[in-house]
Amino acid sequence: MDLHALQQFLVVARLEHLSRAAAELRVAQPSLSRTIARLEADLGAPLFDRGGRLRLNQSGRLFRAHVERSLGELEAGRRAVLESARGEAGGVRLASETFLTIAGPLAAYKAAHPDVDIELHQMPAADMHRALHAREVDLCVASQPIPGDGLDSVQLHDEQVWLAAPPGHRYADRTSVTVAELADEPFVISRPGHWQRRLLDRLFADRNLTPRIVCEGDEPAATAFLVSTGIGLTLIPAVAITAAVSAPVAWIAVDAPGCRRILTLHRATNTRLPTAAQLMHTTLTSWSWG
Repeated sequence: MDLHALQQFLVVARLEHLSRAAAELRVAQPSLSRTIARLEADLGAPLFDRGGRLRLNQSGRLFRAHVERSLGELEAGRRAVLESARGEAGGVRLASETFLTIAGPLAAYKAAHPDVDIELHQMPAADMHRALHAREVDLCVASQPIPGDGLDSVQLHDEQVWLAAPPGHRYADRTSVTVAELADEPFVISRPGHWQRRLLDRLFADRNLTPRIVCEGDEPAATAFLVSTGIGLTLIPAVAITAAVSAPVAWIAVDAPGCRRILTLHRATNTRLPTAAQLMHTTLTSWSWG
């Protein structure tokens, strides 16, 4: 069981597709198949179900968790040695659902530490727990809870989320609306999994309603501009109103206590952060979010 085989296993486990994994790894598919077969023989158990499409089975999921932690520790050790040998802060790897919200502290960090490499990963919250424990990233900033144990979390910011409506809409002159009043309205929103979509779904589900979604996509920052065309309504956090959103829309409060975004910084418990990541943690937690 060698390091190379374990790294290849993780790619196959992530993609659950041999040919795509072989293409990403730039190896021949028969060679990759033999590597996985040898790994399973060494372990004495299959790691994948092969009835039709390749699927990671229970043994595979258990083994993947251990492999991710082991390889993550090796990577952490490599970075620690380099940091010690060079006497430098090294680099920091930060994941976030969106970077608009943290643009200010990122700029301040880079200005204060120009020689530090910042590696950014845009990532859904559902992937953050695994990425932290696999040491793929040092820190994560999320706008929704991250399920799973073994995380140290610090709340960074709690802000209101507004309803954006096109000019001339019947609610455009209102100061607030209830969720019930939005029951039949069309919505332009992000895809399932993104915090804005989860918030919309939760607000409606709490009232036994289902939102009428006419457009969903992967560009939350673009939704306000789509709203301005009259296609539908959307939810926008307060920070976007004063930052990059300049679309001609009306901003209306939603009369629901849970219509807020809570921004939280996460790191894996009992792990030593590289110096650069410690500095980033300090920058984010001490930032004046307004």
